[in-house]
Amino acid sequence: MTRALLLALAQFAVPAAVLGAAFVLVFYSAALPPSLAGLKVYGPYIVFALGAALAIGFNRGRVVFALVVLAAAYGTQQLWLQEGLGTFPARVLYAALTVFVPLNLALLAVLPERGTFNRHGVLRLAVLVAQVGFTAWVVAASQTEIADWIYQKFLDPALFGAARMPQLGIAVIAASLLIAFVAAFVTRSAISASLVGAIAAFAVAAHVVTASTTFAIFTAAAELMVTIGMLQDAFRMAFRDELTGLPSRRALNERLMSLPRSYTVAMLDVDHFKQFNDTYGHDLGDQVLKMMASQIDGVGGGGKAFRYGGEEFMVLFPGKDADEVIPHLDALRKDIESYRLALRGADRPRKSKGGKRQRGGWRGKDSVSVTVSIGVAECSERHATPQAVIQAADRALYRAKDKGRNQVSR
Repeated sequence: MTRALLLALAQFAVPAAVLGAAFVLVFYSAALPPSLAGLKVYGPYIVFALGAALAIGFNRGRVVFALVVLAAAYGTQQLWLQEGLGTFPARVLYAALTVFVPLNLALLAVLPERGTFNRHGVLRLAVLVAQVGFTAWVVAASQTEIADWIYQKFLDPALFGAARMPQLGIAVIAASLLIAFVAAFVTRSAISASLVGAIAAFAVAAHVVTASTTFAIFTAAAELMVTIGMLQDAFRMAFRDELTGLPSRRALNERLMSLPRSYTVAMLDVDHFKQFNDTYGHDLGDQVLKMMASQIDGVGGGGKAFRYGGEEFMVLFPGKDADEVIPHLDALRKDIESYRLALRGADRPRKSKGGKRQRGGWRGKDSVSVTVSIGVAECSERHATPQAVIQAADRALYRAKDKGRNQVSR
């Protein structure tokens, strides 16, 4: 299993942990002291209020609407479904929850973030209101044909045991889980990953819709997952570079505060990057930076990569001296030099002096490669502070460029 796959799966760790905690809490909910008994009823509303306040503050419309959907589902259960599904309105409302709630959560996992108080937010709210209106019309107009179709047995009922949930609802939940999972896997979004967990938690709650305590616990768990996912996403935005996925300058500054006494810093810069952008365009330039980030992130010797700014990267080697890390950096330099990026369509180079093969540049008609210059410095009596070491590595980087680029200097 590759490192990238492990990282992709790791984003589901928090939703899985919250879901597991919800199962445990269901078994121990009876032991809750009388003073906290109100949490069994009002807990989901409290989590909704806190999560929605944070989401509005962060302008995370997807989270706001996900919390609204979950809170509305809980309110529906509290008002109309606790007594069972013996009446026509209860059956319709239950079917609507099993279809609309997971479907909305899956769509929010796929849709891009557009904020809350704008035309996109109004459109998304209108969709929710339309769903409520349709459900109310089915109930008010006694549309038994629609209800009967929703509860139709499409497959052998024996496969589903004694489940009261409509088979259509089961299918929508399964499809929604798959859609949200793929969206989270592709986008690496903590919010999308949390919505996968929220759909799973709602599926458990909907299975026992008349068990108020269980429904409340799993609804609150779903809301908590989405709120935590939003906080994780905010942390990523603050401490991760959006283009490359590497830790950003802010993360670097924090890491510099906790370095051991012995460490080495490497500064890396793409050779002739401005000319590269002028020749091939910024889109291919962004691809180069992403490729660089991927290569640097895998450097040996225990190095930790950061996006320093522009085409510059930094690698920290805690507990290492320069002699130990230079072989790893030279191997990294060779790997980057040998990596080829294909040119297609509009990305093909224009005729220009910058497109010619040059030392420390790029080459090829249908593909390109770049080189890097690397400056290395270690902590010493002369360079006793992180800032002094960084400045020494930066000077070493310019020495590498002065010597012809595509090399490691110290």
